[in-house]
Amino acid sequence: MSQIKNYKMYVDGKWIESSSGKKIETLNPENNKVWASVPEANEKDVNLAVNAAQKAFENSWSKMHPRDRAKYLRELANQLRQNAEHLGKIETIDTGKLFRETKTQANYIAEYYDYFAGLADKVEGTVVPIDKDNMQVVTTRIPIGVVAAIIPWNSQMLLTAVKLAPALAMGNTVVIKASELAPVTLLEFAKLVENSGIPKGVVNVITGLGEPCGKALTTHNLVERIAFTGGPDTAKHIIKNSAENLSQVSLELGGKSPVVVFKDADQENALNGITAGIFGASGQSCIAGSRLYLQKDIYDDFLNKLIKKAEKIKLGSPMDKDAQMGPLNSFKQLEIIEKNIKATIDQGGKLRCGGKRSKISNEGYYFPPTIIECENHNLPTAENELFGPVLSVMKFNTEEEAINKMNDNKYGLSSGVYTMNFARAMRVSKSVRAGIVFVNTYRLISPMAPFGGIKDSGYGKEAGIESIKEYTRIKTTWYNSSEKPMSDPFTMG
Repeated sequence: MSQIKNYKMYVDGKWIESSSGKKIETLNPENNKVWASVPEANEKDVNLAVNAAQKAFENSWSKMHPRDRAKYLRELANQLRQNAEHLGKIETIDTGKLFRETKTQANYIAEYYDYFAGLADKVEGTVVPIDKDNMQVVTTRIPIGVVAAIIPWNSQMLLTAVKLAPALAMGNTVVIKASELAPVTLLEFAKLVENSGIPKGVVNVITGLGEPCGKALTTHNLVERIAFTGGPDTAKHIIKNSAENLSQVSLELGGKSPVVVFKDADQENALNGITAGIFGASGQSCIAGSRLYLQKDIYDDFLNKLIKKAEKIKLGSPMDKDAQMGPLNSFKQLEIIEKNIKATIDQGGKLRCGGKRSKISNEGYYFPPTIIECENHNLPTAENELFGPVLSVMKFNTEEEAINKMNDNKYGLSSGVYTMNFARAMRVSKSVRAGIVFVNTYRLISPMAPFGGIKDSGYGKEAGIESIKEYTRIKTTWYNSSEKPMSDPFTMG
């Protein structure tokens, strides 16, 4: 693209530059060329956005009837459906993800706003069976206040929806920080927010670096909740930052998701599921099934079939309807992947396919589907999250061994189990320490299904009926129904 597009941030219903005038350039991963620039927000800009959100919270949004808030969410859903193709195209240019996937996902994400719109007036309080005469105690759920939503570059529309939709439904206001690696999609999304008629200040979208923008946002004294998706290292900084404002924190972090295939599995189904899990979106997914355990009886035959399938995957421009994998998002990712592959091979790993940069482009960040046999899962590609199309394959003998190997990792986000034995599926899925278990399928999402992990994969749940409660606080109210005055507290007996 020859002309660089200049974007502004969306704050308090206005489109603004950063107060410093500084800009961030964003690259098109297909050709490594600058295609857009966005404002580089600083502390002053963050303060402006948070204060706008606080004002909107106090003066209008939290006081609005839930059904009225739901109308705005449904209109935002309509805007997403009407603009799915445009939004998908922008996300593809900015991230390198396949256009057919981004367009489809943008349209489906509308379901999340409809879902939480339907829940807006369904969250109820309770009557407490209190142990005091003439007293009635009720609890109600009230909005928290200003929410800071920190979004990574991948799956931006989904990871925004699971934070923004429940937050707005419950009467909170939101400041969204887009990733500096691919920020444009959320600025285009902000146009849909504006078109939906959502009052000014309720949703704000800013762009900037982790320092100072991210730090200023997560330490701001008016921010009551931080919803973060990203890496564990950044999460540790956010937790420290939250000590400054005592805000609630939810973390959806990385994963090194194990997938196990037993000898009785439907092999065609397993092959398709594994391919989708690790090579879909070029492996740039937090739930990517990047550790594969094959039962010894089927190991060689299944692995050979998987290699043949991987070698047929077509790399190409993410705008090409025939392409099955696009480029990685950044050169830094490419370097991390290559470094881990080299270290794994040096330590005894066996490269079976891929492993070197694709020659499809001299400028884009293309990397082919890669499969490495590993003697154990302590080798670098089997242990570290790579965020790329790299699959580490290992073998196992017994069900108990498979479970132990699946659990032997610091992450605990997702997992997969392939077997036609229902009892085994029940046992293994119950024993695996992961927030999500896919049985005979993989890489699915739904607004009704909770999403989140354990261990170094974070805490808190996004999506599902329970997640909306995380954007509320419980208020307890005591009612004295006696006509008699309270007894004198200083009179004894």
